[in-house]
Amino acid sequence: MNIEQLRTYCLAKKAVTEDFPFDQDTLVFKVLGKMFALFPLEKWEKGEGYVNLKCDPDYALELREEYDSIKPGWHMSKTHWNSVHTSSGELSPKLVCELIDHSYDMVVKGMTKKMREKLQ
Repeated sequence: MNIEQLRTYCLAKKAVTEDFPFDQDTLVFKVLGKMFALFPLEKWEKGEGYVNLKCDPDYALELREEYDSIKPGWHMSKTHWNSVHTSSGELSPKLVCELIDHSYDMVVKGMTKKMREKLQ
């Protein structure tokens, strides 16, 4: 999948916004103000695209063991974030979308009840 397809997939989720809170290189997707996906645009332009996604700690370890293209989150908590490298072709588009869904769900799960109600 290319970055535009991934961008469209992220934006189709409920209450998602995109912005550049850190710099002009890191595109960040948030659900109700909470980050769930970060794309370093410079890497994508070089053909080394990846996305940082939140992940359950145990599942994160399983994924890293199973796939060479999934590594501890670059510049993120290594326990709760993975860098999912899409440029290698190892990961199917379906898996990448499932990992985006998982990240979104993890962030929503960590929200207060009042915030989660806004997504209903």
